[in-house]
Amino acid sequence: MSPESGLRVVVTGATGNVGTSVVRTLADADRIASVLGLARRVPEMTASKTKWAAVDLAQDADTDRLTDLFAGADAVIHLAWRFQPTHGPVVTWRTNVLGSLRVFEAVAAAGVPALVHASSVGAYSPGPKTEPGVDESWPTHGWPDAAYCREKAYLERALDTYELQHPDIRVVRMRPGFLFKEGAASEQRRIFGGRFMPGPLIRPALLPVVPALEGLRFQVLHTDDAAQAYLQAVLRDVRGAFNLAGVPPVDAEVLGELLQAKVVRVPRQLVRAALSTAWGLHLAPASPHLFDAVLRLPLLDTSRAHSELDWQPTRSSTEAIEEFLRGVRQGSGEPTPPLVGHKAG
Repeated sequence: MSPESGLRVVVTGATGNVGTSVVRTLADADRIASVLGLARRVPEMTASKTKWAAVDLAQDADTDRLTDLFAGADAVIHLAWRFQPTHGPVVTWRTNVLGSLRVFEAVAAAGVPALVHASSVGAYSPGPKTEPGVDESWPTHGWPDAAYCREKAYLERALDTYELQHPDIRVVRMRPGFLFKEGAASEQRRIFGGRFMPGPLIRPALLPVVPALEGLRFQVLHTDDAAQAYLQAVLRDVRGAFNLAGVPPVDAEVLGELLQAKVVRVPRQLVRAALSTAWGLHLAPASPHLFDAVLRLPLLDTSRAHSELDWQPTRSSTEAIEEFLRGVRQGSGEPTPPLVGHKAG
């Protein structure tokens, strides 16, 4: 499509935390002519220049339909991902891995010139927790015991082969840290804390202590800032991986300041044992394997995104967390099936 007529972009997983921000960012961009948002359920959400279609990536029959939906697109942004059930890794594998492979195949079959894939810091092998962090050349073998990391790493290997087979397709891999915004707070509370975890309890007056765990240091980014990087990946002639993260890195001291809570050193094994018991009893959806991975994830060097995408986050990591916590307390959400607001407790 010519620059004069604008670009057509298809977004999978368009109703989730990242998808809603990406769709709105694309819709607001002058060089984007149209957006097609794909999701398992068509939302009530509206955005200019945007149409919707229902697609379930876990279904084998959808490959041909994906090819038809991608036909004529200038770029496909692949965001679709299923976090639950953590007790059913075969279920998440069908959507996250097999579904992604169908997307990749359909991009090639439809002749789409650019594929922007949502990878993650979770794809990286364990690494240093010190700044400036690792660059995009750090190994992406993930933490094998965590399904999320295992699936992200597997897709990195699949894309290595894919790029060799399809050198005409411009493949971009976005590797962000943890992404938060107020509109996704209810969904993220359900995913990681459980449907019935009372959001109003997450306030300074009721959380007097933050545990200081060995390895608890990670990076956060506001989802809307990540969406700007996705837009630039569509507009610019770039390839390869880009780390995305905000500053400062978040540790127990930062969380203690945000929650006005005392930081207390706690043995990692004690916290893991409690989480493992709760997960084993189906009382907590977040698995102890993901807990292990988080404590091993490296910090990210975002220099390449700054220089090649001309990208800088507009909000600090603490601002993103504060917005998320406000959303959890208020039961905030957006008009899409995954993000609908709900105030438990």
